[in-house]
Amino acid sequence: MILKHISILNYKNLMETELELSPKINCFLGTNGMGKTNLLDAIFYLSFCKSATNPIDSQNIMHGQDFFAIQGYYENNDGTPEEIYCGLKRHQKKHFKRNKKEYTRLADHIGLIPLVMVSPSDSGLINGGSEERRKLMDVTLSQYDKEYLNALLRYNRALQQRNNLLKAETEPDNELFDIWEEMMATNGETLYNKRAAFIQNFIPTFQSFYAFISQGKEQVSLCYKSHAQQGELAGLLRDNRLRDRIIGFSTKGVHKDDLEMQLEGYPLKREGSQGQSKTYLIALKLAQFDFLKKTGGSTPLLLLDDIFDKLDASRVEQIIRLVGSDNFGQIFMTDTNREHLEDMLPEINKQYRSFHVQNGAITPAIP
Repeated sequence: MILKHISILNYKNLMETELELSPKINCFLGTNGMGKTNLLDAIFYLSFCKSATNPIDSQNIMHGQDFFAIQGYYENNDGTPEEIYCGLKRHQKKHFKRNKKEYTRLADHIGLIPLVMVSPSDSGLINGGSEERRKLMDVTLSQYDKEYLNALLRYNRALQQRNNLLKAETEPDNELFDIWEEMMATNGETLYNKRAAFIQNFIPTFQSFYAFISQGKEQVSLCYKSHAQQGELAGLLRDNRLRDRIIGFSTKGVHKDDLEMQLEGYPLKREGSQGQSKTYLIALKLAQFDFLKKTGGSTPLLLLDDIFDKLDASRVEQIIRLVGSDNFGQIFMTDTNREHLEDMLPEINKQYRSFHVQNGAITPAIP
């Protein structure tokens, strides 16, 4: 899938943007706060029906404006066009359309335009809670496996209903607990099995990318942890019902799954330098890209937001070699330092376009 043209109105600080894009590499240059990341976020929105940085849709409308609209014109691998539109007016329902036909369920759109984004916010994968690490699995699997996405939606609905019962002032009917716990257990087993299989296949690719970028200087590992490994989920939920009622939320289930990230056998969060942590995150995301490409049948878009910061020259050079290979399709990258890109682009020797971003205005860069 290739994004040929994008039109943006009133999205964050991007008032009116029309861009013709390279099918290979698109570079956006400018100082911090000018709108580079917002442009990538608009592209992200067209794939996931939401922002990567702000889940409250109305807050993505430019200050002082009543709506935003994003429209992308894509081309499939076989040359057929795809037109994706999203528009939101304040206090109204969001509209999302494919080829001028509105979706009845936004979930039906997920996976049509596979995408991987690498950004500074990925540091939450290491320093944040387990929710961030589950999101890595969910975002990857949901883009190509509809059964997984539907199981995730059903599990989260059942979890919410069980939590409502746990917080109720009056004693809930045990039969209601049985209903929602059964739904959690059934869908939770599906999620666990698919996550476990994914991680098993994912780890060797991730380790290979890390070894290439670091030139074999460190060993890394990734380990999946789940309550489903302790026994049948239905039994765990039932056995912890009284304790959960006291606490007020569900303490067991696949909504507590986590990934342990290690460097040389020790927790990355404690042992990793800034450069090692950044390398770890980039290797994770490139492995995610590779997995989606192999399983989804369409080469994902790759968004690289300010990825060179905190990396030494040798690691930057290795990343340049990776993304410049034929394994990657259309790439969008941002940087504050034009020298990085001027050094990189001749080496990649592929079709590219550069843009200058200043105060929300995006214009072709002067060579």
